Amino acid sequence: MQTLVVDSKSLADAFLQVHVWCNRNNPDWIQPLNKDIESVFDPKTNKAFRHGEVVRWLLQHDDGSYIGRIAAFVNKKYSNKGDKVPVGGIGFFDCIDDQSAANGLFDTAREWLTTKGVKSMDGPINFGERDRWWGLLVEGFHSPLYGMNYNPPYYQKLFEQYGFQLFYNQICWHLPVAGEKAQLQPKFYEAHAHFSGKPEFKAVQVRKKNLDKYARDFVTVYNKAWAKHEGNKEMTNDQAIKLFRSMKPVMDEAIAWFVYHNQDPIAMWINIPDLNQVFRHMHGKFGWWEKLKFVYYLKRGVCDRFVGLIYGIVPEFQGTGVDYFMIVEAEKVIKQHSRYKTVELLWQGDFNPKMLNISKNLGGVQSRRLITYRYNFDGSPVERHPTIV
Repeated sequence: MQTLVVDSKSLADAFLQVHVWCNRNNPDWIQPLNKDIESVFDPKTNKAFRHGEVVRWLLQHDDGSYIGRIAAFVNKKYSNKGDKVPVGGIGFFDCIDDQSAANGLFDTAREWLTTKGVKSMDGPINFGERDRWWGLLVEGFHSPLYGMNYNPPYYQKLFEQYGFQLFYNQICWHLPVAGEKAQLQPKFYEAHAHFSGKPEFKAVQVRKKNLDKYARDFVTVYNKAWAKHEGNKEMTNDQAIKLFRSMKPVMDEAIAWFVYHNQDPIAMWINIPDLNQVFRHMHGKFGWWEKLKFVYYLKRGVCDRFVGLIYGIVPEFQGTGVDYFMIVEAEKVIKQHSRYKTVELLWQGDFNPKMLNISKNLGGVQSRRLITYRYNFDGSPVERHPTIV
């Protein structure tokens, strides 16, 4: 076996196909769009290149076939609370069920990271934002959400037998929104009754015709509720407007909500349809024909699951129940759209008990668990990610 640096178009194509080959026998797996993976490694599209670098390898068998892959990266902007040494990352790992093959990939990545001054490596993570390609799936092997890692169960053994240790768990939740099990807890309706009689409070759907206005309201809530939380940065109006406009083609007004107090935005719950239920028909491609298919399937309403992107309340209204008021108002509309059966929330770190409790209070049931691992090059035990208080 030998490792090859991905430095050509043919090897980049092979890098994509290794993932397909390793998951080919699992009917729940959904092939990621090739363009989404390729964009991670393209300096023109990935702003992480401004502060870091990445390299990819393929593992080639003696017979010439490719049996594994991995990427390693350093990023000056990547950090976690409590980090004491420089930490690099690995991701996009795939491998046959062979520990020696996996060790070869991990060793190759570790050796490269060592030359960059790194003392520990986290993985599998993304060379970029944490809302995509982050963590190893260890529980809940049903069809993944768009942008979510998916892997065979034996990968956990390959990581842990090499020496990777748990850094933090990533918990995902799901809630039914149709049928008998979709009933909210009584406290939601009690909060709704309290706020619905007060004209200064109003829950409204996002309207596409006024999208820029809602993008600016998003900035207000986000910067008060989330900026500087675990390293998050404040968002500008221009950034939010660009984000909302990019979401417009897939946005469903029924599942994007704000609450206002005297016209000031104080809470938000932003969701979109689970696009992977459409992309499963694309087989990794997204050319002009696939774009036509995308519109066709989206209009057919094949998405019966939506995804919770962000949920936020400005500090002065946290704990008041105004979010419950918003959810009951949303429930009235969502239940009229019978195509939605469930909502799944993006992962939450087990180091953030406040967010986990919010999901539990919403009635969430754990749907899957991923793990972000850490490996210390000096062999020392890994300290768990500090708890956010």
